[in-house]
Amino acid sequence: MDKAAHDRPGHIHLLHAQQTDSNPFSRPTTPGHHSLQIGFCGLGAMGYPMARNLAKWRNQHVPGSLPVLVWNRTRSKSEDLLKELGEEMITIADSLEQVASECDIIFTNLSNDDVVRSVYQSFAKALQPSQEPKPTKNKIFVETSTIYPACAAEVDTLLSNLPSTHFVTSPVFGPPATAAAAQLLIVMSGDYRSKKEVAHILIPAVGRKAMDLGGNIEKAPTFKLIGNSLILGSLELLAEVFTLSEKAGIGAGLVHQFIKDVMPAPPLISYGDKMLHDHFDGSKGFAIDGGLKDSAHIRKLATELDAPMPALDAAHQHMLTARALHANQARRGNARFDVLDWSSLVAGARVAAGLDGFDSSKHAKVVPED
Repeated sequence: MDKAAHDRPGHIHLLHAQQTDSNPFSRPTTPGHHSLQIGFCGLGAMGYPMARNLAKWRNQHVPGSLPVLVWNRTRSKSEDLLKELGEEMITIADSLEQVASECDIIFTNLSNDDVVRSVYQSFAKALQPSQEPKPTKNKIFVETSTIYPACAAEVDTLLSNLPSTHFVTSPVFGPPATAAAAQLLIVMSGDYRSKKEVAHILIPAVGRKAMDLGGNIEKAPTFKLIGNSLILGSLELLAEVFTLSEKAGIGAGLVHQFIKDVMPAPPLISYGDKMLHDHFDGSKGFAIDGGLKDSAHIRKLATELDAPMPALDAAHQHMLTARALHANQARRGNARFDVLDWSSLVAGARVAAGLDGFDSSKHAKVVPED
């Protein structure tokens, strides 16, 4: 008998032990999730498409599934989703307390650590044993935002005082367009049985692959910061190389083609395209305020661990420069975008080199033609 079979509990059928490259967890022993009431809180640029895909998948693939109960601070976002999908897929919650009380599994996707703390304090208050009506038992809370690891530990401590309540950190990789296509990469840490349950709800409804980082609740948020540091460092390198090519009279377009030919990583191509064509609309990408929040977390983590990250430091400063330039344009009434994408950090590199920050068509060639 092979070791895997020997270690497998006797009551688990081989059908339930199957795994795929996209999901490291075997299926739960109780097939299906038709009776679960799922809640989703936070319908921002990422949360809205995640909640939409989750609701649509369950409606189409899980017979008898209940509508997803959604909450957003701005109720109009919830109403938009209800209008788009209908009452058979979406129900709007009147409060966070209602979500906590009525749902078995609650997903959150929130803007920053302070909002996460506030929302989970409301959840915890609603789940006190003295509350009426009595909450449903055996709850799993799943936090999908980008937060600092210590914040995840705070939430875990808060929820650990409540009976039959589990917490999973499950940040996601990918911009809003990737979320809309249900192609997110999902990393998970926390209680194993809870992760197993959650992974089979999220894959393939919301994401293309789940990664298990173990039981330490802080591991997934830490991995998310490390991953974002790689993406942000790549943006900084793109910004510097494109700026140099403009100053040298080569042009960023040729460098972008070189990337396609030699190192065709999708993020380099897509973000390079944004920089090349000055497509800095943060409402369709990743807003620069979120980028600055993430870079601040990464720099804090790097400082705590004595791990210098000079490329990340440069990216942070260039995002600050881009945001300042945009704020000045907004005051003058000539800003092209309401919100900047974090790829606009190229404006910081451009201005430092004496070029226009947001309009690459104004870049003069400094190397004479042959």
